Amino acid sequence: MTGQPNVVLVHGAWADGSCWSGVIERLQADGYTVTAPQFPESSLAADVARLRQVLHRQDGPTIVVGHSYGGQIMTALGTDAPNAVGLVYIAAFGLDEGESLGALAAQGPPTPALAHLDIDAAGFAWLPEEDFVKHFAADVDPVKARVMYAVQQPIAASAFDDVMGVPAWKSLPTWFLVATADEAIPPEGERQFAARMGATTIELASSHVAMVSHPDEVAQFVETAAMAVTSRS
Repeated sequence: MTGQPNVVLVHGAWADGSCWSGVIERLQADGYTVTAPQFPESSLAADVARLRQVLHRQDGPTIVVGHSYGGQIMTALGTDAPNAVGLVYIAAFGLDEGESLGALAAQGPPTPALAHLDIDAAGFAWLPEEDFVKHFAADVDPVKARVMYAVQQPIAASAFDDVMGVPAWKSLPTWFLVATADEAIPPEGERQFAARMGATTIELASSHVAMVSHPDEVAQFVETAAMAVTSRS
């Protein structure tokens, strides 16, 4: 590969593409072509279709970066990941074949950030403001965290029942950032995801939304992955 790969950033549940703003600014300043699309989160299939749509629009090799449920989306690309040459997980889910988010969550009590999900009449799950500010985005300035709360993208509760097929991480190189102060996904769970992937792993003293509270470190980690796939080609 010559030149820098493109970067596609995949937001998770209760977030939208704007959560990547700080990372986008840094990557663009370093010459990367970056896309951070919005995902409907109406079903895993719909989200994967959106990601494939965006990947098809890339003009060459692409690093895909997923946060939280965004990791579920990019993992579900399976063996059909157009233009993707590497996966970067930021405090994200990295399920294996036959697993589901719901079954995983059932293994223990809900984490503080997800303890009071509000399921609306349409079957979409929302985070209450207090849990969002104090636990989901615990190390973000409360004023900014409340803005993030206001633009949260709810997720269809049915998505927790979707079973993973062949995961994309089995055929692509992976990187994983563990957020050690995460109150949405247990840090030990993140370590387990990373270990079975054989991912290049770093740990960061961060809340669940590391890309918001630590954009420098997240952008640098993405660039580390980008440089690694470039050197391998």
